[in-house]
Amino acid sequence: MNEEQTYDRLTQDVGNILALEHVNVTVPDQAVATTFYVSGLGFTRDPYMMVGQENMWVNIGQQQFHLPTRAPQVVRGHVGLVIPDREALRTRLKRVEARLAGTAFAWSAEKGYIAVTCPWGNQFRCYAPGPQFGEMTIGIPYVEIAVAPEAATGIARFYQEVMKAPATVSKSKKGNAARVRMGLTQELIFRETEEKLSSYDGHHIAIYIANFSIPHVFLKNRNLITQESDAHQYRFQDIIDPETGKTLCVIEHEVRSLYHPMWGRELVNRNAGQRITAYRRGQDAFSSADHLRAFTS
Repeated sequence: MNEEQTYDRLTQDVGNILALEHVNVTVPDQAVATTFYVSGLGFTRDPYMMVGQENMWVNIGQQQFHLPTRAPQVVRGHVGLVIPDREALRTRLKRVEARLAGTAFAWSAEKGYIAVTCPWGNQFRCYAPGPQFGEMTIGIPYVEIAVAPEAATGIARFYQEVMKAPATVSKSKKGNAARVRMGLTQELIFRETEEKLSSYDGHHIAIYIANFSIPHVFLKNRNLITQESDAHQYRFQDIIDPETGKTLCVIEHEVRSLYHPMWGRELVNRNAGQRITAYRRGQDAFSSADHLRAFTS
């Protein structure tokens, strides 16, 4: 008889958080935001929702940025992005440099990724598709948030016990980090830092969870719910250590059930490589299947 195979079954656990859908940061100028997110990064303005000047939804695979018009907000950390063609990204970033002069916009090629700063200071790391991102060829694989020293263990405990999501604490020279698994290919990362943290300015993330009620009971009993939005959504912003009650991080979570009308909405993504002088018929839409074959072949 063949020797029986053994497997680490924990690697197949998805947990209660099924997806991170969007990152919401306010911007003061929609034209500048369009230059950066659409012309520069190569993403797609949603053609159906928020089409006026008071807000803009930008599609990136099955995730989005929501960009309401107000004073700028900056994530304390950075957002990871998977972009199908990094050479094309370099070209686009060079093209928008002049139009974004005088802002905080900057970019540089680093080992393994391209670092990009938006006109108001948000930090992004742009990666090529690869096995570490599963089948994602365009999207937001993670958001990394800076937190105070010795916060990671309690944060991991919060997501394990309250949100019912797999979470671990990793140690490295860059600082200990709580890593929270969401769905198949996404993470929330809370990285400890000795640097002074800026004040929380109200930016938020949106997540979908399968068991909608149990986290709500815990949060409600501790007066942590900040908004009872509707039957399908609530919000909270304080991440506490369940053992001590100490607040370890503040970032608003827009928590949605699978009955939310936006769950599973198919997002339109354009092929950012299309140009007037090199137009390819039938290839206006982005095809993740084509790029998936390219990086797995």
